[in-house]
Amino acid sequence: MPVRARLFALRFAASALFLGPAVAQAAPDGTPAPAEPAPEPAAKPESKPESKPKSKPGIAGLSGRGKQKVTSITSDDESLSRRTDRPWVQRWAPERNMIELGVFAGMLIPARDLELFQPRRTRPRQGFLPLATIAPDVGVRVGYYPLRFLGVEAEGAYMPTTTLEDGYGAHLWAARGHLVGQLPFSTIAPFVVVGAGAFGVDSNPVILGQDIDQAFHLGIGAKLFINRRLVARLDLRDEISPRRGLNAGATNSIEVLLGLSFTLGRERDRDGAKPEPERVTPERDTDGDGFLDGDDACPKEPGVAPDGCPSPDDPDGDGFLGGDDACPTEAGVAPDGCPDLDADRDGVLLPTDLCPDEPERFNGFEDDDGCPDDLPEALRSFTGRLAGVNFELSRSTLTKASLPVLDEAVKVLLQFPSIRIEISGHTDNSGGRENNMRLSQARADEVRTYLIEHGIEASRITTRGAGPDEPIDSNSTRDGRANNRRIEFRVLE
Repeated sequence: MPVRARLFALRFAASALFLGPAVAQAAPDGTPAPAEPAPEPAAKPESKPESKPKSKPGIAGLSGRGKQKVTSITSDDESLSRRTDRPWVQRWAPERNMIELGVFAGMLIPARDLELFQPRRTRPRQGFLPLATIAPDVGVRVGYYPLRFLGVEAEGAYMPTTTLEDGYGAHLWAARGHLVGQLPFSTIAPFVVVGAGAFGVDSNPVILGQDIDQAFHLGIGAKLFINRRLVARLDLRDEISPRRGLNAGATNSIEVLLGLSFTLGRERDRDGAKPEPERVTPERDTDGDGFLDGDDACPKEPGVAPDGCPSPDDPDGDGFLGGDDACPTEAGVAPDGCPDLDADRDGVLLPTDLCPDEPERFNGFEDDDGCPDDLPEALRSFTGRLAGVNFELSRSTLTKASLPVLDEAVKVLLQFPSIRIEISGHTDNSGGRENNMRLSQARADEVRTYLIEHGIEASRITTRGAGPDEPIDSNSTRDGRANNRRIEFRVLE
């Protein structure tokens, strides 16, 4: 056996010493433990107590304690939720701190050039023999998931096969560990695995002998959480191990596995209680008129004394009688008994106000519907400085590079025909102020003219020349002065 393989075998044996007690505790025979121990059958009562055989006190006491424990577990499990109040697709999604104990079976398609043989110089190809195309694959696994989407697993697999040419028996095996990343939002959970371990062969010394190689593996798959305890699973793996030959690199074997796992650690919850239908009780005041339903002759209509029914002089029950109620058929408020047409105090009255409980946000966009609308993203991008709009030096003539920007502005303004805008022109402080004021106004008017010529109504656009009075940068540098020479759009309220 190569020195590298011997060192790996020693490391694997040392790991097994620590993993062995934990695996033995989970299931002594290597299979998953049952969900719950079955309770012992009750003893059939005897007609004559004297004839009942006596048992030793110590054994009887132990038996009694065992029965109490079984009864407690059974009762606890019966109280667990079946989660029928949840849709099936979410009912058994993965949870934190779950443990999965499972078995699997499938097939291995070994690579034809695996370096799994004991080299012997006296044999052809140093003793290498290719393996059969397909090998059965069985094993056990244990996993722990501290997070819903991430866990660690350890597996042991056995793959009996034969040599391809002569049919001699060869036994492949694998011991490996990996990380599992899964989508935790559904009863069906797709996942990926990545890990490493040992890949070995054990056969007659005159066939392949014994050898162990390091191996890595990648895989994808899906889990189906059948119920609280059981999980069906499909894995597709790529086993990456050394290729035969000196420094020959790696080769790939394919594994297809079907598994069944037993889960522990789910929350011990109960089905959500369904809300009961609302009931009218005598202690409730359904219509809010101050008369409890048990004493109210008209529990669904606000009324007045003595019986809680509407008064002939106050049919709407708002407390305004006869001629004092300007709206006798509609419950209202002071001063005239009519409904409050502007409860949110935004100046938009019912029935025009589509959001009577929320004040209008006056920002120039749909300000007449009474709702707090935000400016659409397309409009916000054309609010403030209009980057890319430039003019010829000391003139109000638009450059050709400015036209695509203004064309986009036209599209947005046509999309929102209720929007009104102000176009303001700005200059730096070079030259006289009066000349800059005229130039900034002329440039703003030039942009307005372009928009009108391309379909925007003139009544929607106003202009303003601010000259050098509203700088946004320093006029002491070239870049600062360039920033101050600009066109700005503002949506008008």
